Amino acid sequence: MIKFIYNIINIIYSRNLSKTFRSKKKFFCHFPQNFLGNKYISIGEHCFFGKNCIVSAWDQHGNQHFNPEIQIGDDCEFGEYNHITAINEITIGNGLLTGRWVTITDNSHGETDINSLKSKPTDRKIVSKGPVKIGNNVWIGDKATILPNVTIGNGAVIAANAVVTKDVPAYSVAAGNPAKIVKQAVSNG
Repeated sequence: MIKFIYNIINIIYSRNLSKTFRSKKKFFCHFPQNFLGNKYISIGEHCFFGKNCIVSAWDQHGNQHFNPEIQIGDDCEFGEYNHITAINEITIGNGLLTGRWVTITDNSHGETDINSLKSKPTDRKIVSKGPVKIGNNVWIGDKATILPNVTIGNGAVIAANAVVTKDVPAYSVAAGNPAKIVKQAVSNG
């Protein structure tokens, strides 16, 4: 009975939350979620968010102003405790699957020059080295991190605990820190 009530709460929560995004499509998420900047976020049909995901599109930090955009395609499944954060642009294609504790970010707190490093991280300017683009049918394993200015091609697999700092070609497997291509699928015909 408790599980039934919890599912009803999640359905109502998801329906009400979906009305706050740029796109008004149906998706499902477990309560609680932490979405910020919903007017900059588009979520496709039949997406699922596990418990305690954070999706944030920041349009301001201190006196900085941004034009963020997060676009998520159809049929995407995000594991629990995922963190997606943008000040620039994150585009995710259809059919994405992630494990738990995955981070996808197009930004960081400051540069690594000496003047920036002398400031508290929360006082540093937020910077983006470029957008993140993730293709269709990508699988991202537990605790993987996708960093700014990265494109991940269709059908790619990002291994658990990988830290992706460079582009990953379509239909390949990337693993390690920093992630390297460990396998490239070859067509049979």
